Amino acid sequence: MKKLLLVFVLIFSQLTWAQTAKEIIDKNIELSGGLTNWKLLNSVLLQGKVVLGIKDEYPIKIYQQRPNLTKTLITTGGKETAIEGYDGVKGYAMNYAANKLQEYPEYIPESFDNDFIDWENKGFAAKYLGKEKIGEVYCHKVQLTKNVNKNLYYFDVNTYMLVKEIKKDETLVYSDFKKVGNLMMPFRIESSSQKKDGDYVMLFTRIDVNKVFPANIFKF
Repeated sequence: MKKLLLVFVLIFSQLTWAQTAKEIIDKNIELSGGLTNWKLLNSVLLQGKVVLGIKDEYPIKIYQQRPNLTKTLITTGGKETAIEGYDGVKGYAMNYAANKLQEYPEYIPESFDNDFIDWENKGFAAKYLGKEKIGEVYCHKVQLTKNVNKNLYYFDVNTYMLVKEIKKDETLVYSDFKKVGNLMMPFRIESSSQKKDGDYVMLFTRIDVNKVFPANIFKF
């Protein structure tokens, strides 16, 4: 009887934690604009600056369009240069050793939506891992798992905005959320990795949504 009771307790505990993870993700989507508005988002243009190291900073412009089109440009010496992108067929990035843009056949584009938009339909399993303090902010910690891939997400316990995301090769910290149209978006994104060779901070001064881009904007 005790063993049977223990089994029921474990099953109930797992169901409760799974439901809690789902509720936290749903709350984030709701308070950041709602699922309908996120699905109506078809393009984003982000403008600001990227800070590399201590002193190096450059104007940056990022074009993104559903389902996975992207192009990043930075300005150096008064000249705007593409450094990475995906045009729907080809992926490319700057080869700094050769100082030229180069096609990468194995380039894997990222989805326009983040993982926790329709996470269940994408085949993820969600697990609530309790609360953790990130800087001065207490966060709900949620893990999304798909096959061998595990991503960790930290949501502010008060606002439910995404504070931190840990992926396989990169950690992203989000802050300075502002309303853009019907959506809440971060105007500061900090990226770090174990190698520390590609760390950066992006500070946006302007974000435009659902702009119609020129047909060839993503080509290189």
